[in-house]
Formats: sequence, C-alpha cells, structure tokens
Amino acid sequence: MSGAELSESRRRIGVVSRECSFVEHLSAAENLLSGEPGFASSWRAWRSRFRPDDVRTATELLDLVRLSDSANRRADELTAGQRQRIGIARALMQQPKLLLADEPTAALDPAASVEVMEVLARVGYARGIPVLINMHNADLAKRFADRIIGMSAGAIVFDGAPAYLTDDVLRQIYGEETWLR
Repeated sequence: MSGAELSESRRRIGVVSRECSFVEHLSAAENLLSGEPGFASSWRAWRSRFRPDDVRTATELLDLVRLSDSANRRADELTAGQRQRIGIARALMQQPKLLLADEPTAALDPAASVEVMEVLARVGYARGIPVLINMHNADLAKRFADRIIGMSAGAIVFDGAPAYLTDDVLRQIYGEETWLR
C-alpha cells in the first residue's frame, strides 16, 4: 500500500493497547474526544473545541462502556479498569471496521478484567465489529471468545472453539511447565 492507502486502512482499525495513554489533566470525555486517531484535529483538541456530533458520539460511547458517570473526572483519577474502558471508547470514536486489543486485561485485577472483556464482547456484537484480542489468560479467552487461535514458536497449534481448548492443547502452546497444575 502507498502511504495514503496505509493511512486510510489504519483509520479503519481501532486499537486498544494494554496500557492506554491519556493526558492526565484532561477529563475522560476530553481524552476520548482528543484521541480520535486519524480524525481529530490537534488544534481543535488543544483548544477543547469539539463538534457537537462528536460530543454526542462520545457521550453515547461513554454510556456504552458504562462510564457516563465518570465523563468529567480527570484521567488521573480513574482506576486501571476505567482507563481501559475509556481506551475502548476512544478506539470506537473512529468508527472502526475491526477492533484490535493487545493484552487488554494484563494489568487488571480479576473483576476489572471480566468487566473489560464484557465491554469488548458487548461492543463487538452491538456494533457488528469483529474484535481480535491477543491475550495469554486462557480462562478469560475460553469464557469470552467465539474462536481461539493458539500459537507456539510462530506456528498455529490450535484453531477452534473454546470448548476444545484443553490442558493438552495449552501444554502444546505454553510447554510442560508447572503453571498448569
């Protein structure tokens, strides 16, 4: 792809990283509105001047990720789980055709991890957006995924329904370590 084609393709992919970066002194809503990758005007974000349609979309997304009550809270006041849900909403601001999540629960406690996975599953179904998640937590993957692809040494060793992800398959993926006991 050329530079312009690559840019256009990237605009169609929402990304949720394991640690979303925010402007700490801005509110959750301002971070959501300022972080619309490939779409937001830096000048408009700096001046906190947002289009009414964008504000409506941000409000809807904050409600979708169950954070409408935290819209005006500063980013540095949010928990790790809340920050991750803001990251999901920010990725959705660009109206992606695909949502990629890289270890979205890596730094979260078990309750927040389930909450983030529930949000990812719900928004994927509600918006008709495929969600591709890279994660190492097999229990969460089995609980929320429709399909799991397990890799070892760069090769696919499992591709199927969560019900078929057995301990034997996990040993193929991760090795014969005591972690499984």
